[in-house]
Amino acid sequence: MSGSALTSGPAKSPHIPVLLDEVVAALDPKPGDLIIDATFGAGGYTRRLLDAGATVHAFDRDPDAITAGQLWGETCGKDPRLVLHPRRFSELAEGLADAGIAGVQGVVFDIGVSSMQLDQAARGFAFSSDGPLDMRMSQDGPTAADFLNEADEGEIADVLYRFGEERQSRRIARAIVAARPLTTTAQFANVVRKALGYRPDMKGPKAPKDPATRSFQAVRIHVNGELDELMEGLAAAEKVLVPGGRIVVVSFHSLEDRIVKQFLREAAGALPAGSRHLPQLAAKPVVVFEKPSGAIRPTAEEETRNPRARSATLRWAVRTTAPARAFGGRSAA
Repeated sequence: MSGSALTSGPAKSPHIPVLLDEVVAALDPKPGDLIIDATFGAGGYTRRLLDAGATVHAFDRDPDAITAGQLWGETCGKDPRLVLHPRRFSELAEGLADAGIAGVQGVVFDIGVSSMQLDQAARGFAFSSDGPLDMRMSQDGPTAADFLNEADEGEIADVLYRFGEERQSRRIARAIVAARPLTTTAQFANVVRKALGYRPDMKGPKAPKDPATRSFQAVRIHVNGELDELMEGLAAAEKVLVPGGRIVVVSFHSLEDRIVKQFLREAAGALPAGSRHLPQLAAKPVVVFEKPSGAIRPTAEEETRNPRARSATLRWAVRTTAPARAFGGRSAA
């Protein structure tokens, strides 16, 4: 069955893939290519890649995304070019090995929480509508409520500061501990707002952004181990890409983009300048990715069409023939 049949089926998603044309251009898929969609979600990137004739191995740790992908395939007919992997993208090398695949021509990551997760109040990712304080992408393990109700004040403050870049983290942490137990997203958001003197009725162009946004981001990243997952996923992509293969990453906040930018800089051989007081390093850096792009941002038209694209940044690079490094940037050879 052709990829067009799969992509033209009834499972049309309300999710709008961010930077879709730019992602496909960076991947440059050819018929017969093997490409990993490391964050399958609603399958927006996968649809276009199948249309281009590629075979897609799609990973997602969210059982809802995998179930929707399976239903999509059943509705439109089984296409052997779509292979779903219900696992974290940090495990993509193991997933490919289990499928008998040694290398791929492309890997694409769309980092962070998906639109579908944000839009379901029962998943507890957002405060736009009240729901249980959950935030788990994989739907297993401790919830956001477990963390906020059981962690000590210092640990909560550290999480808010590190992952939400919240300057008033200690004040918010004290308020959280005083208000426990917290069970819903509305309760958590209101505690943060009250601690910082913010009112949801503040309007106008000079009104501050709802501060609960930063705290929700921080707790979500902590509960899901997102930044560690990202670093491990990038290292796994380096391992499975064949020479000439492309890595493409779309991130949505500075913490993610900083990790991606640093990874690609180091992978391209860029090292900090040496001190004139110290001897120069004799060994040349291992260049495992070349032609790293600059930051690619959505057009004004896309931002108008899809407000969630406003914070997106795309970066990509091309795999060289050098052996993959060990995690941490040291050569594995």
